[in-house]
Amino acid sequence: MSQSVTARVLRVIAAFSAERPELTLTELSRRAALPLSTVHRLVGELAEWGALERAADGRYRVGLRLWEVGALAPRGLGLRESAMPFLEDLYAVTKQNVQLAVLDGSEVVYLERLSGRGAVNVITRVGGRLPLHATGVGLVLLAFAAPELQEQILAAPLKRYTAKTMCTPDELRRALAEVRRTGVAVSDGQIELIALSVAAPVRGPRGGVVAALSVVVPSETSDAMAYVPVVRAAARGISRTLGFPDSPAAERK
Repeated sequence: MSQSVTARVLRVIAAFSAERPELTLTELSRRAALPLSTVHRLVGELAEWGALERAADGRYRVGLRLWEVGALAPRGLGLRESAMPFLEDLYAVTKQNVQLAVLDGSEVVYLERLSGRGAVNVITRVGGRLPLHATGVGLVLLAFAAPELQEQILAAPLKRYTAKTMCTPDELRRALAEVRRTGVAVSDGQIELIALSVAAPVRGPRGGVVAALSVVVPSETSDAMAYVPVVRAAARGISRTLGFPDSPAAERK
């Protein structure tokens, strides 16, 4: 069965990554698994529209037109605008990495990250994806996700990043229950041993968890519980802005 033109275009765009933001036509052909002649034609049309840009050395990169269209995604733009004052306040208090993320399929997508010069190094980036089981924001989003998604993640192989990564279904199931009980997630050294994440849910007007907020601090020198109040306060502030009732009883639902 032959692929549609749309499918081929999407394969070309998906060939780019954070590790490979610029690609030659030959590299695009190989990574998209498409004939060079097809890639040449599609890239020409994408570049003409502004979805791709051609650098001086002949390599191609994602163009501003794609960023312009992507910024219209309601879960990104509106949520980020509502959250920014609280993210900035949380950063001002902690001077560490402050992150906002949403659930997309079976992964976390980061909408925003504020980071200072002295903050612990993290691998996250705006627009980047990470697994649910090994991140603070991921544990929050998974804990309040549909039961079907939870069972899907629990049944799948859980990738190990460090010696501290939760890789067994029983361990993850207990962690999710604890997140639901306490309303916060603590992920210590699961992605990188040097980083500890404290995360809390952001709720929409109907009470559902629409995002997760976290602060990432040095693992060896930080007390996770010391960050819980400020992370919770920031998450509640965003939730209020989105229309969620500001009451402990509402949060437990």
